[in-house]
Amino acid sequence: MAGMSDAIDQLLRQHGLQVTAQRMAVMRAVSARPHATADVLAEDVRAVIGSISRQAVYDTLGILVDRNLIRRIQPAGSAARYEDRVGDNHHHLICRGCGIMFDIDCAVGAVPCLTADDDHGFEIDEAEVIYWGRCPQCKNAAEAAGAGKKAARSAPSGNPRKKSKAGRAQKQRAG
Repeated sequence: MAGMSDAIDQLLRQHGLQVTAQRMAVMRAVSARPHATADVLAEDVRAVIGSISRQAVYDTLGILVDRNLIRRIQPAGSAARYEDRVGDNHHHLICRGCGIMFDIDCAVGAVPCLTADDDHGFEIDEAEVIYWGRCPQCKNAAEAAGAGKKAARSAPSGNPRKKSKAGRAQKQRAG
């Protein structure tokens, strides 16, 4: 842990930031739990340094993002998430069911990963791609639930021994 603390200390100083217990704890929390929300990170930081306000954690995250020490990701319909993988142009894969997120290396291998159809005169230096789908567990759960619903629809309803009046009358006429 001392090696990690020294590296974080040095990184903060290189980016012109004062080294504080809050910044150190937030950096460690982001490193330990990539793609976590600010609220989850605040809980982790509190477990290490004790009392800290949610606002102090948000402020610290904002400073670290501004200095490019961590990256803020906000997929559609999700709270912002944070990671310490910066300096490359990787993408993300997110499960629509449980929200688990994985890093995906650049599809082409060169920044910005995608060539725009029309760059409108921009010098493009980054592309943000999010792949959406279902993780194996959510996919299997959905398939099992679908199979259960299908079986329930095809199963006869009610007590098979109990015949309706119409069914008994139809059988009497036939016999």
